[in-house]
Amino acid sequence: MNFRTTLLAGVAALAIGAAGASAKELTFAFQGDANSMDPYNLNETFTLGFMGNIYEGLIRRKADLSIEPALAERWEIIEPTRWRFYLRKGVKFHDGRDFTADDVIFSADRVNGEGSDLKTRLAGVKEVIKVDDHTVDFVTESPNPILHFEWETWGMMSKGWAEENGALTAESATGDVENFATRNANGTGPFRLVSREADVQTVAEANPDWWGNADKQHNLTKVTLKPIGSDATRVAALLSGQVDMAYPIPVQDMDRVSGNDGTSMLVGPELRTIFLGMDQSRDELLYSNIKGKNPMKDIRVRQAFYHAINVELIKKKVMRGLSEPSPLMVAPGINGGNQEGFSRLPFDPDRSKALLAEAGYPDGFEIGMDCPNDRYVNDEAICLAVVSMLAKVGIKVNLLAQPKALYFKKVLAPSLDTSFYLLGWTPGSLDSFNVLYNLHGCYNAETGNGKFNLGGYCNPKVDELTGKILSETDKGKRDLMIQQAWKMTTDDVAYIPLHQQALAWGVRNGLNVAQRADNQFAWRHVTID
Repeated sequence: MNFRTTLLAGVAALAIGAAGASAKELTFAFQGDANSMDPYNLNETFTLGFMGNIYEGLIRRKADLSIEPALAERWEIIEPTRWRFYLRKGVKFHDGRDFTADDVIFSADRVNGEGSDLKTRLAGVKEVIKVDDHTVDFVTESPNPILHFEWETWGMMSKGWAEENGALTAESATGDVENFATRNANGTGPFRLVSREADVQTVAEANPDWWGNADKQHNLTKVTLKPIGSDATRVAALLSGQVDMAYPIPVQDMDRVSGNDGTSMLVGPELRTIFLGMDQSRDELLYSNIKGKNPMKDIRVRQAFYHAINVELIKKKVMRGLSEPSPLMVAPGINGGNQEGFSRLPFDPDRSKALLAEAGYPDGFEIGMDCPNDRYVNDEAICLAVVSMLAKVGIKVNLLAQPKALYFKKVLAPSLDTSFYLLGWTPGSLDSFNVLYNLHGCYNAETGNGKFNLGGYCNPKVDELTGKILSETDKGKRDLMIQQAWKMTTDDVAYIPLHQQALAWGVRNGLNVAQRADNQFAWRHVTID
């Protein structure tokens, strides 16, 4: 199935059948849980999307992913490096406090502070200034045409609430210390938190005081998330009516869901790229039988790994056709994701073995691999396939597959505790700069550059070009620079991109949802017949 022929920007609406008119409570299942109720805890799509129903940013994205005003009614560039945002008046936090510029200033400090996983939201911003109670200026180091593109997932927090409850800093995703915001929430969004039982269920209810109620689309009164890690159990819960919606639906179960009386499948393209990363920075790998040096620093070894992987077989056998192999680290629907002129290194085990021999590893070597088992579509199965393919060229991979909470705690640790890993990435800005900055930037813990570059890839020329991409306002010039950056990173084999996975949601009849291509589930677009 070539899902690029569908609407790539991402909205597929589903309205099927009829249910009881009084049913306004939504119960849905996902393969994992939101990591925390702290909106700055983890830069991960499901957690961000879940919390985006409770907390709101200055902007938000429509179902088609176009930007529209949210807590900021409008904005303008008043100087090349100064943006002015005019805040919506009359907005209340869930506890009744007024939303003002002081909360924006506080949220800026907190998102840039200790424990935050979202520091890149304000990349290149050197000052946030309160003009008055409902006007805020953002001063940037250089012109930045995409300053606000990721701000839907930078939720505004109440300064007073955080101060009163000891939640001045974010709960770190890699630490063990909770704060009040870990299990409690106080946003301005269309839904407010009722109860939180981590890994069991989280309940929210419609916010009767939401500023957008006059024009709201949804008719929900209550939403319950039930994390169900087992694919079989999650599908069974949908088919039996225990939940109204479940995702992702494994590709092998999609026919069962679509053929079942009372449920249907909603399938569409996703903008997420699944890829493999390798430690290219340490002098010695943390998890390998090779001591005193790091094989991954040798481009021939990285090329050998690439040549050993049969991505078409993964598409056919693991993904059942619901993936699109990619030569780039961004999907075609992302700005700068034009794949013309780019191609994957071909599957060629003989070439892989020859490269390993040239690099001094004719008998291969051992390496540890980290993989989540409840985050992406068939994530562990993909990793197992990679393990098998690499074994055929002499690489013994010791796989550690674990739930995402443990996986992210390990690989995102300050020590970047991994040698080889699988990860997925959807740029929240829908722009290539996000991926170049976050995944390819030379890692700098203080500035946030390369924050999610877990393998330590570093090419100063790419960094220099990325900086220019951020500030270039001429779209033609900017797009050309993006293509140049992708040429450098693919030549370097900075990563091994695998594919863009498909969205596969199962819904019961009478439930109407909008499927966004970034895989964020916005409850404000949901109605129940």
